[in-house]
Amino acid sequence: MTLLLAATVTPLEQICREAGRETAMAKDILGEAGLHFDELNKLRVLDPEVTQQTIELKEECKDFVDKIGQFQKIVGGLIELVDQLAKEAENEKMKAIGARNLLKSIAKQREAQQQQLQALIAEKKMQLER
Repeated sequence: MTLLLAATVTPLEQICREAGRETAMAKDILGEAGLHFDELNKLRVLDPEVTQQTIELKEECKDFVDKIGQFQKIVGGLIELVDQLAKEAENEKMKAIGARNLLKSIAKQREAQQQQLQALIAEKKMQLER
């Protein structure tokens, strides 16, 4: 008698089984057409695995963009620092050129003064000889 009860299927169970088979067939047919149901039973064009991979890729891209932004800030700071150092080096170079020109000018002035003094000495000698 137990076997008879276990083997007996109610009409409701039979309808549910058939509906489950029909749903599975419908999902298979839609899947072949490129349409899928998500976990909320909404119809989607993308396969759930592809959707998950797309979400993961989107997050990775966001992280990458954030890292690139940080890198650009760091590089921008480095470029500003190098520009500042270049300006300081240029200023020091100009000071050195100015100091060198000043020294050359002083040397020429001394040479001219020495020539004037030698000319004066020669003139005084001539006056003494007269």
